[in-house]
Amino acid sequence: MTRTFMLLIPLVAACTGDIDGYQPPAHAETDPWDELAQTEREGPPRYTSRVHSCAKVRYRTLGNLLTSRGVNLALTGQLAAGQIYRTSEGALGGPNFAGRVRETTDLGLATTSKMFDVFAQAAPEIIANMPNRPECQVAGVGAQLFDASNKCVADGITCLIGVPATAQHIAICNQTVTRAADVESGKRLAVAVLAAAAHTCE
Repeated sequence: MTRTFMLLIPLVAACTGDIDGYQPPAHAETDPWDELAQTEREGPPRYTSRVHSCAKVRYRTLGNLLTSRGVNLALTGQLAAGQIYRTSEGALGGPNFAGRVRETTDLGLATTSKMFDVFAQAAPEIIANMPNRPECQVAGVGAQLFDASNKCVADGITCLIGVPATAQHIAICNQTVTRAADVESGKRLAVAVLAAAAHTCE
């Protein structure tokens, strides 16, 4: 018996499931009608794997987003959103060109937390400056995030999150403002919650 033949015996046994009493796991029975209904509702797996996946916002894209909503990334104060953004490239999954490390595409917990920190610090700038940004103006009129009664405004939320605001968005925003210790803290937290949720697929 040749050496090659001796090496093939365990492989053949493994394929048949007869080695050391091992049996491959049985596949779960699924109802084909349920699978058909799911495919009609969500689309084929090849499509849903792309549409329903959630990649991390790129570091430079996050910077562009913040700038477009009125945040000054050049500010150097210790608690300035721009300062936090510039010094948190690693935590935000940015690339390390010197170390030949590409930008991460997975959205980890550390990155999510740091993004929320940035949005929370950027909130006062966003509230004050977003209506003056051309990205948030229609016929020269800027979208306000809050009205004179400190109620959340749909147009402002729409510009902040990049999709049409729903009744649920407005309700969450108003609830966050009213439950805070004070109105200004509530408005800041509401902006951070909405922005972070929109850009972390929550």
